[in-house]
Amino acid sequence: MRVRVATTALGITAALLAVPACSSGAAGTKSDPASSAPAGKPARSDRNAALLSSAVLETRLLDESDLLGDYVRKPERPAQHDDVTVVGCPALSELGGDAATGGTLSFPHKAKATFTYAGSTSEVSEELYSDSANKLSDGKSRIFDAMTGCPSYQVVAGGTPIDMASQKLPVPHGLGDEQWSQLLTFSAGGRSTVVKQTAIRDGSLLLIVSGSPALVDRHLDKALAKATATSCPGRHP
Repeated sequence: MRVRVATTALGITAALLAVPACSSGAAGTKSDPASSAPAGKPARSDRNAALLSSAVLETRLLDESDLLGDYVRKPERPAQHDDVTVVGCPALSELGGDAATGGTLSFPHKAKATFTYAGSTSEVSEELYSDSANKLSDGKSRIFDAMTGCPSYQVVAGGTPIDMASQKLPVPHGLGDEQWSQLLTFSAGGRSTVVKQTAIRDGSLLLIVSGSPALVDRHLDKALAKATATSCPGRHP
């Protein structure tokens, strides 16, 4: 199956990550099965019940000041549409090439930022999405289950073959309503890049942080805290 997807210059390794910031959504009660409270316990208040526009999500992304000055935000590059073929994983082939590489998801409300650490080649990317809890849960679960269900497969992007390996990781319990985490290895031209991707759904927000495993672990809590704060400094609810 050949599909048209947006890919990055290197071939996808920098196309991962998600991060939310502070929010001022009205309180509500979650009713979807994935986020319902355990028996005997009241449902947790949903601070992010209202769907947020892409413009609002952009204000919620972490910035250089949140990352303590050791990071530089990379300018967004124009999308390049290359033919992508998924080989060796029928489930991912059905979802499309962008899903096979952990790239940007198709939810309509989204924002993204990528940072380079201290002049090195290490990067951390953030993506923030807003949609109904059910849609976020179903969409992310389908992609994650397909990726981790194929320990190895190949992606051919713009004529360049990229060997992919995926490994399911323990999830960070206690954060948000649902969590997913995996380790992706991209191999092409004799070089390999390891990327950790952790996703957390909190109500109608989906946060995905991807990049160097150490950087993802370092900033995950901070990203989620900013995404789910009841208000942003200097802003009115």
